[in-house]
This record gives sequence, C-alpha cells and structure tokens, in this order.
Amino acid sequence: MSLESALQSLKRGEFVLLFDSAGRENEIDMVVAAEFVTSEHVARMRQHAGGLLCIAIDNNFAKSLELKYMHEILSDSLIPNKEMIMGLAPYGDHPTFSLSVNHYQTYTGITDNDRSLTIREMANIYNVENKQKKFASSFKTPGHVPLLIASKGLLAARQGHTEMSVYLAQIAGLIPVTAICEMMDAETYTALSVDKAEKFGKQNGIPLIDGKELLEYAKVH
Repeated sequence: MSLESALQSLKRGEFVLLFDSAGRENEIDMVVAAEFVTSEHVARMRQHAGGLLCIAIDNNFAKSLELKYMHEILSDSLIPNKEMIMGLAPYGDHPTFSLSVNHYQTYTGITDNDRSLTIREMANIYNVENKQKKFASSFKTPGHVPLLIASKGLLAARQGHTEMSVYLAQIAGLIPVTAICEMMDAETYTALSVDKAEKFGKQNGIPLIDGKELLEYAKVH
C-alpha cells in the first residue's frame, strides 16, 4: 500500500497499520487519528490488536500541557528503588510514556465508551487557547489510557510508533494526536508478524505502512 492510501484512510477516520522496523520493536500498531475515535474504534483495537491502547501526542503539545516523561517524573520524585526506573528499552530508545489519564466524565475509565471519550477529548484540547488549564480541569490521573510523548524532532530523533503515528497525522493535515495499539498474536503469544498483518489488512481494507517508507518520505519532505 502507498503512503497516500494511508493518509487518505486517516483523513476518513479509518485505521492504518504501522510497522516500525525489523531492527527495532518489530511490531505493528493499529493507528487512528484521535479526533475521530469512537467506541467502535476502541472495540476493534481491543479485539483485533490486543496490545496497550495509548494516546500519542506531539512534543510541543505535551509541553503546552506541562507534561513530562514518566521516567523523568519518577526520577524527580521521592520514591524508593529508583533503580527500577527504565532508562533505555531493549531496542535502544527511551520510553515515551507520560501520565495515564481518564476524562473526568468517564466512570471506570476502561470501557470502550470511556476510553474513546478520553482519547477524543485529548485531541479536542489541541485547539483550545489555554491548553494546560483545560487539560488539568478535564482529566484525572492515574487513569486507563497512557499518554505517549513524541520526541522533539519526531523521526529525526526517534523512529518509534509514537513518532511515526504523530508524523502521519501531521502530514495528513490532522491534529497531531493518535490512538495506537500493538497487534498481538494469540497463536504464538508474540507480536503479530508482518505477513499476518498484511493478510489482516487486505481482508479488512486497512493499508499497512512500513516505517522505512515513512522515513524515506520524511527525508525528502
């Protein structure tokens, strides 16, 4: 599938499958633009992906919300056992996790309805004048949807699903906030292979983008 097909799918509020690379996590995420997320999107990610459903956000947006990476928050805290704090992941990158949140109008926070509301409302804050004030008054932590902060410089700094999905939203002309979820394989108990993801994509009309194609595009543009 071409990059253009993926961008058109995102603009229509549809899924894209995103493969980072064989030399990195070697995983495929289901990706959708957060501004379009419905309960059905969450249900499909839960049923057909099965990994951790997260919200990936642009670095400048995160700064406007006064968010930090979780490993920074923990390092600055008074918690014992700081040796537990993750530095570099096995694939060589710092984790992008920040706070986990629920929108204040959710109940438990974990249902498809609740998580879709949390995801969609995070995107809605992007165009608010006082983002930090709106964020603090609209969300509670800890919650059921982890926030992931894309690296400053996006793909030039880090080539993870967080950065790639935010970059896809940017070049599609959408709010740079995405919902992403790793695709798991219930037969092998590992990440879903590229071959199986391609088959799933063809059966369901979902384009699959290889991170290499996205990196090549970013170099030119």
